[in-house]
Amino acid sequence: MRNRKARLIRAQYIDNRLGELYRETPVPLDHKDPYTLLVAVLLSAQCTDKRVNEVTPALFRLADRPELMAKKSVAQVLAIVRPCGLGPQKAKAIVELSKILVKKHQSRVPKTLEELEELPGVGHKTAQVVLAQSFGIPTFPVDTHIHRLAKRWKLTAGKNVLETERDLKSLFPEAHWNQLHLRIIFYGREHCSARGCNGKICEICAHLNTKPKA
Repeated sequence: MRNRKARLIRAQYIDNRLGELYRETPVPLDHKDPYTLLVAVLLSAQCTDKRVNEVTPALFRLADRPELMAKKSVAQVLAIVRPCGLGPQKAKAIVELSKILVKKHQSRVPKTLEELEELPGVGHKTAQVVLAQSFGIPTFPVDTHIHRLAKRWKLTAGKNVLETERDLKSLFPEAHWNQLHLRIIFYGREHCSARGCNGKICEICAHLNTKPKA
């Protein structure tokens, strides 16, 4: 119980401070609708957002709707997305998921976690990002970056991203989840990266590791 209370105090401070630092939470991946966001998030696996944003303009000129992408060859898509890494797998997934969207979902991106996770190349985190940022459905996408920060901030003892996701959802108000996951990412990139902070240097780490005065 004492540990739970300490985590809640930490979480409240983090929630408030990140809200002050990042009042606006724009999605870092360029997109215009749920489909283009889905493709961009898929491409972002093991790739920087900057690189994805450099690649997607050409990809979406080739095809920016499922019914158009479904008619393209994997080779055509691969020629564009190769710089994102894991090119063959990603190109195949983009074409195949587009075909499924046309066939099963009337060319629309589904709004349920289960249906999204059935699509090729779409994992749990990708599905949650689309639900959160395209449809406003409360989710808490946790990648390795957020997982690392949550452990550094002693919000979780989770051994993997799913356990960390469970713990974070229990600590923060559901209404804050969609913005908070982006705020943690923004803060980590700017102030609390793996190499940039040893758990004591940045503002939040310094605050959380300061022992209260007797």
